[in-house]
Amino acid sequence: MTARSTRHRRRRWWIPATVVVAAAALVTAVLVVDRDGDAAAPSAQTTETSGTQAHDAATDVQGPEQAAFTEAETRDEGDIQAIGPVDAPVVLVVFSDYQCPYCATWANDTLPVMMEHVDSGDMRIEWRDVNVFGDASEQAAKGAHAAGLQDSYWEFHDELFAGGEHRPASGLTAEALTETANDLGLDADQFQQDMGSDETQEKVDAYAQMGLDLGAFSTPAFLVGGEPIVGAQPTDVFVEAVDSALAAQG
Repeated sequence: MTARSTRHRRRRWWIPATVVVAAAALVTAVLVVDRDGDAAAPSAQTTETSGTQAHDAATDVQGPEQAAFTEAETRDEGDIQAIGPVDAPVVLVVFSDYQCPYCATWANDTLPVMMEHVDSGDMRIEWRDVNVFGDASEQAAKGAHAAGLQDSYWEFHDELFAGGEHRPASGLTAEALTETANDLGLDADQFQQDMGSDETQEKVDAYAQMGLDLGAFSTPAFLVGGEPIVGAQPTDVFVEAVDSALAAQG
């Protein structure tokens, strides 16, 4: 083990104090959500407070020992859930859930700003859909990956978070997702086949396990150049993190 990897293994997830409260509420919500996805996901009010009110008050939570944060950066040219050059100086890894209210808000408000760095070649974004809120989240992740197999991951992703809002579980059924794929002009039959394939299930499971291994137990969670950010942080926090990561590259 290199000294560099050891140093990364000792890093911690820095979480605003309000995120800890929100995480507790989230866990409670998950426990009461019916596994068939009948209950609604927690409202945006439950999670949004984590970034907008107290991002300066931090509680450090011990990070994982089993995986270095930088190992989450795959830089795989064949990654259909990534955008940006594989040799970009900074990689942003995003752990997100399609029933997470603030994930939707972040995708609407902050992702476009991050995409400016992608367009300039300074950043690569690798998106990892995880399952925090139940079966509907996993189904949505499979649908998004299936869309990616038709080169439409980001278009599909944007539809599921349209207007900065997440869909209810009823909008994330296989039928609803297939309708979305059809609206985007995808081959609906191929989409259904890919969404239900073992290969897609394995990929979705792998990303979910990656999040668990890294200690990202709530969403949204991020790694910016190997540095962790958890919760609903303002856009400026990410801009500063990217600027710092770029500066560190020389």
